[in-house]
Amino acid sequence: MELTQVQPVRQNHREKTDGDSGEVSSRKSFIEANTVDTSLDEIKEKHIIPVFIKDNETVISHADFIESTIDIVNDIFNGETILKPCIRLSHPIKGRIPEAKNKAAINLQEHEKTLYYERMAFVIEIPSVFDDIEGNQLSLTVGGVKALNLDNLYNRKGTDEHFKVFIGFKNTVCTNLCVWTDGYMSDLKVNSIGQLNGAIKTLLNNYNANYHMFSMRQLSEYNLTEQQFATLIGRCRMYQYLPRAMQNEIQPLQLGDNQIGTVVKDYYKDEAFCKLQDCNLTLWRLYNLFTGACKSTYIDNFLDRSVNAFQFTDTLRLALKEHSSNWFLN
Repeated sequence: MELTQVQPVRQNHREKTDGDSGEVSSRKSFIEANTVDTSLDEIKEKHIIPVFIKDNETVISHADFIESTIDIVNDIFNGETILKPCIRLSHPIKGRIPEAKNKAAINLQEHEKTLYYERMAFVIEIPSVFDDIEGNQLSLTVGGVKALNLDNLYNRKGTDEHFKVFIGFKNTVCTNLCVWTDGYMSDLKVNSIGQLNGAIKTLLNNYNANYHMFSMRQLSEYNLTEQQFATLIGRCRMYQYLPRAMQNEIQPLQLGDNQIGTVVKDYYKDEAFCKLQDCNLTLWRLYNLFTGACKSTYIDNFLDRSVNAFQFTDTLRLALKEHSSNWFLN
């Protein structure tokens, strides 16, 4: 994707800088479930790098993944304002150096401890490329997920390593990520940093920001009544208990009971996306209730659920547009 394909999304002029602006992306957390905030410097200086068991060669580290993405974003979006990555970690793997093997954990010195995190997610915001839907400003955002639990470390270097990479938009009102299938690689398998770089470049170059924005903006043109919303919530709770044969005939839904409960609570209480005065709810608001609920998902699943949230909401839009049947609404 040439930069000129993205630029028409920009609705207002904003001062641009060359490369890293120094500000960190997403001051609020883009994911909440069981994660901690960190910086790239902390990962590089304090976290050890896992290896493949059979040859002691390193995996593609979290830092390598993030730095490669930063370099590619700076190259493709040269001249835009690019913020520092916001990074979240979960599932710490702790250890100790051999000299401290007989010490009680409470007596360990900092230099005697080792640490890395099994799962990592990051986002890089490009706020100079943005648009607006229902008064919500959306900034172009690139990011990825690395979950070492998906890799077979009981092998040798050259074995496939798994990554998730996306480009989409971040809603600056709530830091919800707006991701869809055309801007998402859900199971990128590579065995070298060169392959990883090539795949990220291809994804970013092929992404059509204007079409993605057009597709999301259509959601604001359709409403659910309070009765339709109530029916939808009931069906969402029923869906996971349906026989598999019935599920296969219906638009998949990846949100569980906890997330659906959050959607109902926020229907009444969310300051930005609650019901309107007439109790109706635009599909744009519903979509953001879904993506907001996705923040309580573990790192290795939250992007898949975010993508599913758009697919699911768009099938509701098509049903309302064409006055056709939809199991979740009828």
